[in-house]
Amino acid sequence: MQKSSIHPFASTIMAWYAEHQRELPWRQTKDPYAIWLSEIILQQTRVAQGLPYYQRLLAAFPSVRDLAEAEEATLLRLWQGLGYYSRARNLQKAAQMVMRDFKGSFPQTYDEIIRLPGVGPYTAAAIASFAFDEAKAVVDGNVFRVLSRVFAIETDIMSSAARGVFTSLAQSLIPAQDPAGFNQAIMEFGALQCTPAPDCSVCPLAVFCQSNKEHRVADFPVKSKKTKVKEIQMDYLVIEQNGLLLVRERAENSIWKGLWEFYLIEDETEWPAFPRKALKSPPVHLLSHRKIKCDAWHVQVPDNFALAIPEGYVWISPSDFESKGKSVLLLNLITDNLDCPILQDISPTYL
Repeated sequence: MQKSSIHPFASTIMAWYAEHQRELPWRQTKDPYAIWLSEIILQQTRVAQGLPYYQRLLAAFPSVRDLAEAEEATLLRLWQGLGYYSRARNLQKAAQMVMRDFKGSFPQTYDEIIRLPGVGPYTAAAIASFAFDEAKAVVDGNVFRVLSRVFAIETDIMSSAARGVFTSLAQSLIPAQDPAGFNQAIMEFGALQCTPAPDCSVCPLAVFCQSNKEHRVADFPVKSKKTKVKEIQMDYLVIEQNGLLLVRERAENSIWKGLWEFYLIEDETEWPAFPRKALKSPPVHLLSHRKIKCDAWHVQVPDNFALAIPEGYVWISPSDFESKGKSVLLLNLITDNLDCPILQDISPTYL
C-alpha cells in the first residue's frame, strides 16, 4: 500500500527534475500512442538521435490506425538508421493488435499494455504512468544505476533476480499522487546527473547516497561480464550494369529482414571473374553481441554481357534503391564511397 507522505529520495529527485528536465515533445502530451512511439524509439537509442525519428514517424503515422495500415517497407525506410529493426516490426504488429483487439483505442492499464508485441515491463510501466497516471515504477539502465548507488545494492544487475529487486524498491518509493513525475525524474536523473562517470560534488542525493558515503560509487551498479562478442566478416559486391545495381531484399529471418543490400559474397564459384575495384571499408559495425567488419568492391559488368541473376536478386536504378530501407552498415558503406559514380545517385542520409 502506498504511503501518504513522499519519501525524501522521491521529493529530492523530483525537485531536481523540476529545475533540470529537458524539454522533449513526448513529455508535453498524455497521448498514449505518442508516448508509446517515443519509448520504442528510445530503446537502445540516445535522445538526440531518436528525436528526429520520433518527429518523422509521428508525422507519417499520426494515429495508431495509420501505423497499423502502413506498408512495412515505408515504415522500415523511415526507421532506417535506428537499427534493431525488430522494434519497427513489433511496433506495427502492436498497432495492428490495438486495432484488432482493442477496437482502435490504446489500452489503458499496465496489464493490458504489456500484452502488446515489443512491450516489456519497463515500456508498459512508462506508458501506464505517463499517459494514465498508474503507479507503476519504471526500471531501466538509468534507474538501476541510481538506485544501486544510493542504496548500495549489491545485486548483480545482469542476474535473474535483479529486475524483481529493483522494481520492488522503486515501487516502494513511487508517490501515488505523481507517479509520472517520479518516473520521469529518476530516469532523467540517471541520464544527466548520476551518469556512469558522475560529478558527486553537485549531486543533491550525495548526503544520503550510501555508495558515496562509502567512497564506492564506481563499484555500482554491480554487473557481471558481458557476453562475448562474435566477430563477423561481410563482403559485398556493388555490381553495376547498364546503370543499374544488383540488389536484394533480405527475406531470411534475421535482424535485417526486409532491408535491402548489395550482392553478398557467399559463393563465388558461379561468378565470371570480372575486374573489381576495392571500395573504402566502413567502420566496424557494433551490435549488442556482434562486431561486423565489412569489405566491398565495385564490379562493372559489360552492358552486353548476359549475367545469370542469383535467386532473390533484382536489377534496380540507384534512385529506386535510395527509396528502400537499408541497414546502418550499408548506409555507412555508401557514405564512405560517394566518389564511386553509381553510388553518387544514392542519398546516404539516415532519415
